[in-house]
Amino acid sequence: MGDLIIQWSGTPAGEALALVLALFSAMAHAIFGAINKGGVDPYFNRGSINISYSLMAAPFALFVFPWPDFELFKILCVTYFVHMLYEWLQTVSFAKGAFTVVYPIARGTGPFITALCAVVIFGEHLKLLQWVGLGMLSGSIFLLAFVNYRIALSNNQNISGLREAVIAAFFTGIMIATYTTIDAYGIRLAADPFTFLCWFFMMGGFGFPLIAAHRWLKTSEHPPIPDLAMRGIFGAIVGVISFGAIMLASRLGKVAEAATLRETSIIFATGIGVLIFKERIKLPALILIGLIALGAILVKIG
Repeated sequence: MGDLIIQWSGTPAGEALALVLALFSAMAHAIFGAINKGGVDPYFNRGSINISYSLMAAPFALFVFPWPDFELFKILCVTYFVHMLYEWLQTVSFAKGAFTVVYPIARGTGPFITALCAVVIFGEHLKLLQWVGLGMLSGSIFLLAFVNYRIALSNNQNISGLREAVIAAFFTGIMIATYTTIDAYGIRLAADPFTFLCWFFMMGGFGFPLIAAHRWLKTSEHPPIPDLAMRGIFGAIVGVISFGAIMLASRLGKVAEAATLRETSIIFATGIGVLIFKERIKLPALILIGLIALGAILVKIG
């Protein structure tokens, strides 16, 4: 399977598959964010998810796919720390702010920075129409976050907590761009793309769960273990699908295009915010969602 991914890289068939994988990852990531946001505590949710996907990946990393060489292992170590910081920032934003506010800010910050990194590191070049589409997508996402921010304030949400959530979400977006670039480099360096993916997920079980365990000891309100375990297992499956799909898309096609298309997850996330978390959405937000979709289309057809 890994050989097929490598053979298709840069081909028309690979570009088409990258498009499908990026959009599939977008939908899965919105669901993943909702799983992390919901429940008793996002810290416990994320820790349970990471433990679950680490246990799932370990047999494949150790016994099925080739082990990483020294160069790839160095990249895996770097991305381990980057992802742990990203996960902590995202969890802070989820704990303090409304889903429809913090999620768009995080997802809107990443694509433009990722595109610039792709130009410098991978030698990718976007056409003018693609830059226009990228600007439209990122700008509309930020405006959507602003609209939802005003709605959250009108609902008397804690202002200081919401501001802290916004700051955490902004830096989450920077870390998204950082890990997307590093991971794209790592999966291209690997002799087998699935070596990178399996070791990434296995190592994740030794990161954020330590933060979650510390919080567990410091708080008195704990979710039932069976409920937390089920949330962790389901979240892990969705997380593996989301992250695995976007990494394979970045291996098959352009990193900047894959990263941009994945941010259509905000469309799915808005629907989840309204249906699951009962958050309000108004006409301006619906218009901006349409512009986000149009921006993504321009990036792909540009």
